[in-house]
Amino acid sequence: MTDGLLLPPGGGDTIQAMTLKAGAEQTAAWSVFEAVVAPGFDVGAHLHHEAEEMFYVLDGELDLLAFHPAAEAGSDWRSWRSETGAEVLRGGPGSFMHVPAGCPHAFFNPGREPARMLFVVTPAGHETYLRELTRMLAAGPPDQAEIAALRARHDIHQLTPLTNRA
Repeated sequence: MTDGLLLPPGGGDTIQAMTLKAGAEQTAAWSVFEAVVAPGFDVGAHLHHEAEEMFYVLDGELDLLAFHPAAEAGSDWRSWRSETGAEVLRGGPGSFMHVPAGCPHAFFNPGREPARMLFVVTPAGHETYLRELTRMLAAGPPDQAEIAALRARHDIHQLTPLTNRA
């Protein structure tokens, strides 16, 4: 018999501004994080060829993207539209975003306060990327080519830059 995992509030392994609640050590199916998104943080539009993701806003507001842009999309994903007319959503508590494999997606905190979200990635293992990135950043100013190679190894294909607009 296998027992489940029980964590108290605040429990889990902190990796950057995220708390890993469960991941590859518990299951091969998915990793789940509680993430704090600082004001002005923009993860940048990106996609994964294999992974699917889900985001559920707990506190604050996030601009959310989960669609392919129409031709000639600009470098600011917040102005993108899909060919069917879909636009970026400003989501507050209770907003949900599902990102199928291959779909461009992003989030940005437009507010003055941190936002919090539940973030699920399938299959499990996204925590490995985050730990490797944390070690790379701790070593000093990041080499952008090394970061690009790290992302490519972990199926992260950046379409617009990760920035902090604060």
